[in-house]
Amino acid sequence: MASTMLNSANCSVSGPVKLDYVGLKPSEVPWNVLCVRPRSMTNVPRKQAIVACDKRDDVPAPLKMGMSDEECEAAVVAGNIPVAPPIPPKPLAPAGTPVVPSLPLSRRPRRNRRSPALRAAFQETSLSPANLVYPLFIHEGEEDTPIGAMPGCYRLGWRHGLVEEVSKARDVGVNSIVLFPKVPDALKSSSGDEAYNENGLVPRTIRLLKDKYPDLVIYTDVALDPYSSDGHDGIVREDGVIMNDETVHQLCKQAVAQARAGADVVSPSDMMDGRVGAIRAALDAEGFQHVSIMSYTAKYASSFYGPFREALDSNPRFGDKKTYQMNPANYREALVEAHEDESEGADILLVKPGLPYNDIIRLLRDNSSLPIAAYQVSGEYSMIKAGGVLKMIDEEKVMMESLLCLRRAGADIVLTYFALQAARCLCGEKR
Repeated sequence: MASTMLNSANCSVSGPVKLDYVGLKPSEVPWNVLCVRPRSMTNVPRKQAIVACDKRDDVPAPLKMGMSDEECEAAVVAGNIPVAPPIPPKPLAPAGTPVVPSLPLSRRPRRNRRSPALRAAFQETSLSPANLVYPLFIHEGEEDTPIGAMPGCYRLGWRHGLVEEVSKARDVGVNSIVLFPKVPDALKSSSGDEAYNENGLVPRTIRLLKDKYPDLVIYTDVALDPYSSDGHDGIVREDGVIMNDETVHQLCKQAVAQARAGADVVSPSDMMDGRVGAIRAALDAEGFQHVSIMSYTAKYASSFYGPFREALDSNPRFGDKKTYQMNPANYREALVEAHEDESEGADILLVKPGLPYNDIIRLLRDNSSLPIAAYQVSGEYSMIKAGGVLKMIDEEKVMMESLLCLRRAGADIVLTYFALQAARCLCGEKR
């Protein structure tokens, strides 16, 4: 870059010094300028010695000259324009690129995607630890037992391992959990009475957690399958039929027992008809008007639940759950379930499984003003984990993308076994 030396008479220094020219605003980029400032701007011609340097790296950042706004403006008016970077050259295309006329496009969507800053500015969907609910398996033992089909997940000892895991989650902003108990076989029965034992595993655990973390948001599962000797969500008649109204009677007692222990949100996952309204009435009658209901509104009879059932040892002893869980082929039926649950007093509508049913999440989002929850189930979790172990996918990137997709589909909250791992990624931790 060419350099120019102007008159430097009557200056307070003997020669040129390296200074930063100060214009109307301080320059954010420290371009190196040689400048001699006259002692008195009123007595000498408004001339300065300005030498622009070709290199920046070998010169320390110059100091401000202390010129007033008026002096800076006067210097520009007098023609002493500060040196700025030149117009950058147009990047060259690789050799062999054909020369073609520009397409006559008035709109080019790629313009809003051309830099990280622009992509972040126009991002429509966000994900934060506050959007995550952490499902946790608990048992009566003192040690944490690994779950073979769900790498990284454990049946946590309710007094020790669970408390430690909740503490880790809270450290990265996940303050909502949902509890799933592994109940001893000796306490299971055909009517699932252990479900409403107020000194049972779940109520005891709720009381322990609320004593230690009063602001922790605790969701509970309302269903009979962990307590049933038959492994079904309801009472089974001798001909194999799941009894609806009798099951709802048991579920109401279970929900009240959980609310009495301190649960914030009870979550009926059984898919019995009319259970949301009955549970709402039972809670209100016992003074638990403040306890919310998250209804498993669209719970499909899915094959993605396998690892979960291993975790709780709750596989059906016979048959399947297709007479009460929804047919995976059905779409409009979800609207029927949503309408019923909303009219009966549900506070949150949940779709389960998650990613394979993004269309159902969007359907409920577009047709209800209630919060929508999505459950990224055990099969979804285990497939991502397995793919990561086999180096077939980038586990962390796929995990985060899958959660973002659930949010984009319309889920306000996501129940996911990745909650702790994802929150650590969101907080910039690597563990």
